[in-house]
Amino acid sequence: MKKVKLTGRIVIPDDPDYDLARTNNNLNDPKFPSIIVFCQNTKDVIHALRSARENNEPFRIRSGRHNYENYSLLNEGLVIDVSEMNEITINMKDMTARIEAGANLGKVYRVLWENGFTIPAGTEGSVGVVGLTLGGGIGMLSRPFGLTCDSLLELEMVVANGHEGAEVIQADKQRNSDLFWASCGGGGGNFGIVTALTFKLHPISNVSIFSITWGWEDFERAFDAWQKWAPYTDERLTSQIELKSKEVGEIVAQGEFIGAASELKKLLRPIRKTGSPTNIWVKEVPYIKAVEFFDLPSGNKPDLRKRSGSFIERPFPHAAIVQMKEFLTNAPNRNTTIWQQSLRGEVSQIAPNRTAYYYRNALIAQEYITSWKKPKEEEKNIQWVENLRRALSPYTTGDYVNFPDRFIKDWPTAYYGRNLRMLREVKGRYDPFNVFNFPQSIPPNKKWL
Repeated sequence: MKKVKLTGRIVIPDDPDYDLARTNNNLNDPKFPSIIVFCQNTKDVIHALRSARENNEPFRIRSGRHNYENYSLLNEGLVIDVSEMNEITINMKDMTARIEAGANLGKVYRVLWENGFTIPAGTEGSVGVVGLTLGGGIGMLSRPFGLTCDSLLELEMVVANGHEGAEVIQADKQRNSDLFWASCGGGGGNFGIVTALTFKLHPISNVSIFSITWGWEDFERAFDAWQKWAPYTDERLTSQIELKSKEVGEIVAQGEFIGAASELKKLLRPIRKTGSPTNIWVKEVPYIKAVEFFDLPSGNKPDLRKRSGSFIERPFPHAAIVQMKEFLTNAPNRNTTIWQQSLRGEVSQIAPNRTAYYYRNALIAQEYITSWKKPKEEEKNIQWVENLRRALSPYTTGDYVNFPDRFIKDWPTAYYGRNLRMLREVKGRYDPFNVFNFPQSIPPNKKWL
């Protein structure tokens, strides 16, 4: 039988653009694949998967390059990259959009906005829509519209079949419904290679945004007021808070509200009156301006970085707030922060077992963030994140699969909670030979092996 030939834009180590092609957003722990295929269409994806299986070659799948632990890269194998498959087709009549898996959020937001629509998604423009969706997808419209995966209607996926084959299948609530369920929060790269997603669209025009800054002396009061307000206020309002290092000495709360600035000002009273804010503003803007405001360029640039996270299901007691303050007082550098986003609203209207995304009842998602410039600073930064995660663990639960952390020992339960058993069943049905595997991929249920 004739061997499958790779098609698409192929980059190998001798090529002048190899370094650019292999580099992910996280420069920590660099990897050197032997070949990178930038697929241009679904056929290229099928050829790449068949080739990897025929040659028994390890491979990874990549889109937006934002996997925190670089699981979308490997040494000496094949990277199947879908980032150049990024067409967006809008059906105005049905208010749906078919988005190819390589599209990043920046493009998605711009194209949808030009037609008066959006989907609830993340904030960093270079993040790939597919990885975000497969992990659930939180962002500045989570409370009014739900997670990104809650607006997903259908997906197209290339899966492994037989011993060396590959085929395209569709999944929605009727066809391959178990795979569709698993793709709404079960994480990227576990079951196959997604090539396109179809979303229901949400009309959008103007929104109101706000920013409130406090000094270090208001740390405890500001955070406590925010956490007791943000998950419970009007569900048209989603907000975030960033607790910065003591060296920077700021606490910044910001958010987005589907409504008028005058109404937002009233909703903000509980936190505006807390402590002595150094800066407060509220403004009404076209939605695309809000997208640009929350898209921090620093998150889109490759850097030496470490992140981890967890969910908060009950407000932090004073002891936990003091722990955060102590860690930020002794931060490894000024760029170190603890970031949190309010949840509930529409996110919590769906039962934890209705999609693979388990943490429907969480009040807040939180992320521990640090970056550094010199390789010798790596150990102390990584240790800071690990120590912080452990110190806060009595007050937190699990972790968001889109904030992967290789140091979490029981990561399957941390990411998927009680949905793990069903996810392993789905894995066994669609990928019984564990073709799609990486250090934190879902293991198939043994009965399928």
